[in-house]
Amino acid sequence: MRPQLPKQSLAGIRILVGRARHQASALSADLRKLGADVIEIPFIEIHKPRSYQPLDSALKRLPEYDWLILTSVNGVEAVWERVRKLGLPTSDLKKLKIAAIGPATKKAIENHGLKVDVVPQEYVAESVVRSLRNQVKGKRILLARAKVARDVIPRELRKLGARVDVAEAYETVLPDSSRSRLHAVLGNPRHRPDVVMFTSSSTVTNFSALLGAKGRGRAHLGHIALLHEIRFASIGPVTSSRLRELGLPVHIEAKEYTIIGLIQGIVDHFQTSPQQSQVT
Repeated sequence: MRPQLPKQSLAGIRILVGRARHQASALSADLRKLGADVIEIPFIEIHKPRSYQPLDSALKRLPEYDWLILTSVNGVEAVWERVRKLGLPTSDLKKLKIAAIGPATKKAIENHGLKVDVVPQEYVAESVVRSLRNQVKGKRILLARAKVARDVIPRELRKLGARVDVAEAYETVLPDSSRSRLHAVLGNPRHRPDVVMFTSSSTVTNFSALLGAKGRGRAHLGHIALLHEIRFASIGPVTSSRLRELGLPVHIEAKEYTIIGLIQGIVDHFQTSPQQSQVT
């Protein structure tokens, strides 16, 4: 159940939302309800993979699998779309055990009439592995995910004796059209955000790229002076790690690795230390 956050608890706070365009509106609406001034500049775009052949091939063989692992809402929708496109029986999906990272992914799966058997306590790859540790030996698993993703799940599940097939369901790309908008917003003190929200490590990587960073380290990150008074809010430890790799601070990290948890973290930060510009 969603926590009830104090009304106007983000009044006067300007927040930059970098989610993909089709996912930003709901998050922005929640922030505006709390009084925030929201700027939407997508750091990421969701595209279809160059080829659906690997995913389609796996979906045609669904009866051979024991588990389906889905790590995002985008993955859920891509799999469902391909199942419909191929005319496959949804009963094949219903026979599988399904693991989902996070409540949003779980809800998206259930919206299609499917049961979710496992949601890890923490919404990161390592927790998925822990949750499945005693259930996958000798089992065949289909992991549908983004083109570029961490290899923790397939690597560790294979060590546990599972046979894991990884199929690309979508890819994340850099929206070049956001580059000039981001530079303009950061370069104008009247529009510069108080907070930048990062909802995945990909959004961090792309934020850096949009600023013109050519390397991984602090010295290479362009326009660093423009970022001095901005708080960086991370959805969880993997995203925070990527920020630090790029020489960026982590002022706020969600305790629960969800969008709601991230909003809660921002509210808590400004309620407990409204004048503080850096926490960690």
